[in-house]
Amino acid sequence: MTSKLEFWFEYASSYSYPAAYAVGDACRAAGVELVWKPFLLGPIFASQGWNTSPFNLFPAKGRYMIRDLERICGKAGLPFKLGEAYDWPQFSVAAARIGLIGAREGWIESFTKRLYRLEFGDNFDISKEATLRQALDGVTDADRVIAESRRRETKDALRAQVDEAMSAGIFGAPTFRVGTEIFWGGDRLADALDWAVEHAEP
Repeated sequence: MTSKLEFWFEYASSYSYPAAYAVGDACRAAGVELVWKPFLLGPIFASQGWNTSPFNLFPAKGRYMIRDLERICGKAGLPFKLGEAYDWPQFSVAAARIGLIGAREGWIESFTKRLYRLEFGDNFDISKEATLRQALDGVTDADRVIAESRRRETKDALRAQVDEAMSAGIFGAPTFRVGTEIFWGGDRLADALDWAVEHAEP
């Protein structure tokens, strides 16, 4: 029997940050194959008529998100703060393209954790090449990966990943998908894993 869980996440997503630190260990403990699926929420929000995050569109929701993440990250032993030196959410296209390469080559977990820690722990700007290089340092060849991330094939692959998310009905991050079942939010990880184990394919 095999079971598989897809982890759909956005590098600009605050709630994806603690989920990225939890999902790998949880899947390994449950014996579930983990598939990392970086994508972009911007096109999905645009399809709903939004030009920014709902946490910006609805200030009360944004204030709640910050306090909620302070609690969640505090419990997980992760630093969390949203810097004021840049607009939020950050521009995450370059990071997502690198994430696609990392998913294919097997180093996405290390890169993703490092990048999130820089973004939400240290308030680095993930749209900057210097930040991406820092997250890649010691993980893989930054020069090679950044050059590959700028190729047409990688750009097309990210567009296809976003199209797949939209076709699957994914509307937020993080989202866990098991087959056609969608579990939205980091707090649904346990439910998603239970479903994956109970509905493993022969």
